[in-house]
Amino acid sequence: MGTISSKDSETGKSYIAFFDLDQTIIHANSGKLLVMHAYKSGMMTGMDLIRGILLSFLYRFNLKDTERIIADMVKWVAGVPESIMKELSLEIFDKYLLKSISQGARSELGFHKDNHAKVVILSSALSPVCQVVADHLEMDDVICSKLEVVDGLYTGRPSGKLCFGEEKEIRLREYCEKDNNKVKDAWYFGDSISDLPALKVVGHPVCINPDCKLKKTAKEKGWEINYWS
Repeated sequence: MGTISSKDSETGKSYIAFFDLDQTIIHANSGKLLVMHAYKSGMMTGMDLIRGILLSFLYRFNLKDTERIIADMVKWVAGVPESIMKELSLEIFDKYLLKSISQGARSELGFHKDNHAKVVILSSALSPVCQVVADHLEMDDVICSKLEVVDGLYTGRPSGKLCFGEEKEIRLREYCEKDNNKVKDAWYFGDSISDLPALKVVGHPVCINPDCKLKKTAKEKGWEINYWS
C-alpha cells in the first residue's frame, strides 16, 4: 500500500483502484465454474462441454488467438435467457465464489475505500458474474466482457470487444478520463501476463499471486508483488 493522492474536488474520489476478478479478488476461475454449473443444470450439452475443454487446452498452451478462443467459448449461451444467466451467476456465487474471495482482497478494498478511492472491477470475466461479486463487496463499478442480448436472449456473440489484454488498457484509460481522474494516480491489481497492458500504464501496478511470466516482468520492473490467501 503506497502514497495516496489528495481528494478530487469534482468526483469526490481521490483516485481509482481497479481490480481483476479471477485469481485476484477470487481464488477461482469464474468462467470454468459457470460452464460446469451450466452443464450440470442441463443448459449446456456434452458436446459443448467437450468443445469448451478443448478451447481451454488451446488457451493454456497458446495454440490459438486468445481473443478468438474466448469468443468461441461463449457461443454455448446462444438462446439462454438473460434472466436465467443472472440466476446461474447468483447460484455460482453462493456455492463457490463467496468462499473464494480472498481476505487480502477484502483488506485492500477496505484500505482504498477508506482513502476515498473509487473501487472498480476490470476483468475479462462475464458481466453477470462480475456484477454479483461487485455488489457483495460494495464496489463502485464494473468494467468487463459483455455478451449480446436480443429480446432478452443471449445470441452467443460478444457485445463489443472482449475486455482482455490491450482492451483492458483502453477501457482503463477511457474510464479514468470520463471520471476526471489521472491514469498515473490509478492502481491496478492483476495476476496474469494478460494484465500487462493495464499494469504498465497505471501509476501503482500490483501483481497478485502472479503467473510465472508476470512474476518475471514484475521483478524486472520493480513492481509490487503480493500473495493473497
